[in-house]
Amino acid sequence: MFTSIRWKFIIVYFLLVFIAMVIVGVFIVQRFETQQLENRTNLMTKQIESIISTSSYLSKDNWIEVSEEIQDMLNEWRFDGTETLYIIYEEEIYRIIATSSKNQEKIVGQNALTYKYLDPTLILSAYEGSKSEGIKKDFNEEVVFKHLAYPVINEVGQVKGVFYMTSDLQDVYTTLDESKKILTSATMLALVITVILGFLIASSITEPIRDVTKKAERMAKGDFNQFVEVKSDDEIGQLASMFNYLTLKLKETIQEMDLERSKLDTIFNYMADGVIAIDLNGYIIHANPIAVDILDLEDTINEELISRKIFPIENINLTNIDYDDVDTLEGDDIVEIKSVVYKTRYAPFRNEKGHIGGIIIVFQDITEQHKLDNMRKEFVANVSHELKTPKTTIKSYTETLMDYKDIDKELSYKFLSVIDDECDRMARIVRNLLQLSNLDYNKTKWNKVEYSVEKLIQDSCLKLEFAFKEKRQTFHIDIEEDIPDIVIDKDGMEQVILNILSNAIKYTPQNGNIDIIARSEDDKVVIKIKDNGIGIPEEDKDRIFERFYRVDKGRSRELGGTGLGLSIAKQIVEAHNGNIILKSQYKVGTEVDIILPVVADVSLNLN
Repeated sequence: MFTSIRWKFIIVYFLLVFIAMVIVGVFIVQRFETQQLENRTNLMTKQIESIISTSSYLSKDNWIEVSEEIQDMLNEWRFDGTETLYIIYEEEIYRIIATSSKNQEKIVGQNALTYKYLDPTLILSAYEGSKSEGIKKDFNEEVVFKHLAYPVINEVGQVKGVFYMTSDLQDVYTTLDESKKILTSATMLALVITVILGFLIASSITEPIRDVTKKAERMAKGDFNQFVEVKSDDEIGQLASMFNYLTLKLKETIQEMDLERSKLDTIFNYMADGVIAIDLNGYIIHANPIAVDILDLEDTINEELISRKIFPIENINLTNIDYDDVDTLEGDDIVEIKSVVYKTRYAPFRNEKGHIGGIIIVFQDITEQHKLDNMRKEFVANVSHELKTPKTTIKSYTETLMDYKDIDKELSYKFLSVIDDECDRMARIVRNLLQLSNLDYNKTKWNKVEYSVEKLIQDSCLKLEFAFKEKRQTFHIDIEEDIPDIVIDKDGMEQVILNILSNAIKYTPQNGNIDIIARSEDDKVVIKIKDNGIGIPEEDKDRIFERFYRVDKGRSRELGGTGLGLSIAKQIVEAHNGNIILKSQYKVGTEVDIILPVVADVSLNLN
């Protein structure tokens, strides 16, 4: 019963009214009690002060001598039947010297601190010069008294004696009890009215909701011709209107989904690449005709895929995918199936709950591209070996010339040193060509050292200073202060910067600008090389790091380009666990970012 919103509504209203009445009742009772006690205290204080001001005997220094006169004064004073006044004077003990009580003979002369109807702490506090008050309950007689100790102070600020008055509070608490009964009766009446009104209000809300619920249940079963009668313009009426609007939109959405599903099925079945869907258990759950042909699924497509039987992924050579590690479910790979090379791209798909339900794999035939790439690699190795012979010949010839004695020694050594340097330059070219092959097969051995970013950039720019001046180009170096060192292969990373700077010089016109900027970002160091050269067309950006790829083939050959520089640079940077990013706008300029980890995060690929 209490699961209904109607009863929840009534209970909430009931609790709200009940809590409000309790809080208000407690506040009123407490405030009324406090006010009554304050009034009683003020009345007692005024009465004591009136006695003090009208009695000339109290001005005496020794009250014991005039105790009878003081007692006579109290006897003549009109006291309420609920009040009793005690006059206390200190002479060896705190003695009661007069009282308004009927039992004067028994009380006068007693020690005030031991008298059971007085509070000794109030007396002592009053003798310290301050008025004290308190409430004391007699549990035997079940009565409550207000106690007030009032000190009488002489001209020099000394306490001469204490007026101690008690007042019966029975009438105050009787009034409080009556007030509590009235508040309790009012609370009960308010709760009864609340339950009745809550039931009526809840019914006006729950009935339309029940109607909407019944119609929604029929819609869940597939009957979308459900409309709710709108009876008002309030929130309930708006709910009914929105339900009717939802019904119409839902019908339209389902029709659009059917249309889109039909389009996707058509695209899926007739696309040129093979596509398969795999669940996290490693089984194919869907495949288009191209994928069926690639994976030889003709014999199983009708029996297993259409009937939702599973097909083991182990039959496909996708060994890099680990179905227990979600991080490996997105990426690309190269696989070979039946002597055909495919580039596979895979990414996860999610189910209706937002959880990863499996992966989608696309097979793209790259057999021709793969063969061409292998040919380029072989060409680099062949050219490297061909250059070894002239290098050896020139080196031998140079050493022979240096042994002649007929030539001026200083001049011969000068020329021969130039020839020797050229030989070393050719050797570096050979090493670069071999380096590309070694990078492909992970054979490069790196000489890892901690190196200054500033020195790396300065040394690289110094080697190209003549090229800058030849084209009258201006270059600006901006290196962040306190930039951290990096762990790199100095020659390899210098080659990267030289390759990129050489391209910037080649493809930047006369009087152009080249900026070299170095910054530290988080745990990375970014070296940015920016020019205002001819730039790269949008359609060529994705292929700019491919080997032998040239944007303008004729111009590249004219300038001495081989199409290998950026490819070598990219592989060297990646071997340093870094990244290289190229941004360019045609006829505006090019920007290349070399991103390298700082010292603590570098782990070079050593073989």
